[in-house]
Amino acid sequence: MILKTYARLFVTDLDRALPLYEKLAGRAADLRFGFEAAELAAVGDLLLIAGPPAATDRYRSTVGPLIVADLDALRELLAAAGAAVTHGPEESATGRFLYAAHPDGAVVEYVEWSTEVRERVLGTG
Repeated sequence: MILKTYARLFVTDLDRALPLYEKLAGRAADLRFGFEAAELAAVGDLLLIAGPPAATDRYRSTVGPLIVADLDALRELLAAAGAAVTHGPEESATGRFLYAAHPDGAVVEYVEWSTEVRERVLGTG
């Protein structure tokens, strides 16, 4: 069900930070987009997040994103396991996403990429 995971890395200036992480990953960013008042870039297994603290602080305590094949099937699995969707699903620049609180207390962001993004990043539709 999980296709890819990212570790979040909060930076102050995406334009300044991104070149170093592209060199470390040995490739250009797969994705770069805005979300609310933040800027994001996915490079390798990192998701760089830049923006004012008011726009980014609420995401610091969450895990993810975890990229999944089917967000609707995931919701059923989460409900059966006693997890609760706390936000979403909503549309985004890359597809659909939701946040879920797991029974163990973890809050996780799950994303189902659009076919275009999935093909570009993973090479599959």
